Amino acid sequence: MAELGFRKVEEMVGRSDRLDVNDAIDHWKARGVDFSQIFYKPQVPDCVGTHKVQEQDHGLEKALDHQLISACQKTLVNRTPVSLDLPIRNSNRTVGTMLSSEVARRYGNLGLPDDTIRVHFRGSAGQSFGAFLASGITFILEGDANDYIGKGLSGGKLMVFPPKEADFLPEENILIGNVVLYGATGGEAYFRGIAGERFAVRNSGAYTVVEGVGDHGCEYMTGGVAVVLGKTGRNFAAGMSGGIAYVLDEEELFTQCCNHTMVELEPVREYSDMNILKKMITRHYQFTGSTVAEKLLQDLKAMVSKFVKVMPVDYRRSLLKMEAQMGQIDPKQTTALSH
Repeated sequence: MAELGFRKVEEMVGRSDRLDVNDAIDHWKARGVDFSQIFYKPQVPDCVGTHKVQEQDHGLEKALDHQLISACQKTLVNRTPVSLDLPIRNSNRTVGTMLSSEVARRYGNLGLPDDTIRVHFRGSAGQSFGAFLASGITFILEGDANDYIGKGLSGGKLMVFPPKEADFLPEENILIGNVVLYGATGGEAYFRGIAGERFAVRNSGAYTVVEGVGDHGCEYMTGGVAVVLGKTGRNFAAGMSGGIAYVLDEEELFTQCCNHTMVELEPVREYSDMNILKKMITRHYQFTGSTVAEKLLQDLKAMVSKFVKVMPVDYRRSLLKMEAQMGQIDPKQTTALSH
């Protein structure tokens, strides 16, 4: 920096005139390419900022989490269970993240006992509802949610279902947005309705049930279990290297929607698979009142044949190797939710 005549990084911003670009531009791959627009340095008055000159105002003082944290003070100290009932709007974003940070700060990854903090929201949630939700926190949303719900879910529980007075069929309508459960590491999520695109992308540990998904479902998934009680979009399981998905394929069209590069499709025959399906569908019905789940549970033995198991090839190989080395497969992967 000193050789270039700069004392601060800020002084370097925009100084394309100081770049030595000859070697790059003279390279044979760059012949005929005009970089003048990229390297152009406009003349602006001193009052125009070309780097950070003022602090950003994120409006965090208005976050709904402040209300949650205030109402949960005793719970955060002595773990006394608490239940709250609150309205929510789509301008309320990342609800639960600051509350989860308070839990993590006190109790680490273990969090609180199951359902210690239960919050029933009513309305439309903004982006990243329940992001990084910690163990011991349960969010119930009677309404709908925007993109990134459950992002980084870290042991908490999410349930979303339409209002009781809704006059539409949940299983035929979009309930939650895109990129749901992105990078989730643990916890549970139940959605009575259809999700947008990239459902459970990079999920590495969450257990979830949904009633339909858009394109690229379970993309790059590495762990956890996803149960889809409805149709999927195209390119399902692209880059899926771990975890398991069960898809209800009543019209036998799923194989056309699935990306077979890293997974294999197989019928549900093993007791462990049927046990997982039964427990997760039962919990989905209990938490959301899903009529789809209710119908399946009435004759699940017959309906199991309508499910397709999506199994990553490398993941199966790893499980078999573990079985050979340890005499049994990790119970976390072959039984449903431990609680």
